[in-house]
Amino acid sequence: MTQLLPLVDAIGPVGGKPGRPMQRPAQVQGDRAYDSQPHRVQLRKRGIRPVLARRRVGHGSGLGKTRWVVERTHAWLHANRRLRVRYERRSDIHSAFLILGCIKICHDALKRSFC
Repeated sequence: MTQLLPLVDAIGPVGGKPGRPMQRPAQVQGDRAYDSQPHRVQLRKRGIRPVLARRRVGHGSGLGKTRWVVERTHAWLHANRRLRVRYERRSDIHSAFLILGCIKICHDALKRSFC
């Protein structure tokens, strides 16, 4: 919760469309933990539309429709034991295994789409 704004500030250029890359995303999605008026105000000052689930409101915010993609990908990464339980003390080694896990996910997805 305390790292939302530093995380948003650390986001690099967002590519995808031809031309000059955007420096910030158009919107940020988050769960109830990020629901606070200061977060909403700071995100709007940065030109970002906050899509944050409200506290003390029933479910049905609609955030789950896209959130499953992230949680599914985390589950795929955790299928690799070295990523599920971190044994490495050095972050560069852990990062290398994380990259290998992402490569494996992409390879499997491409293999499914072309076979």
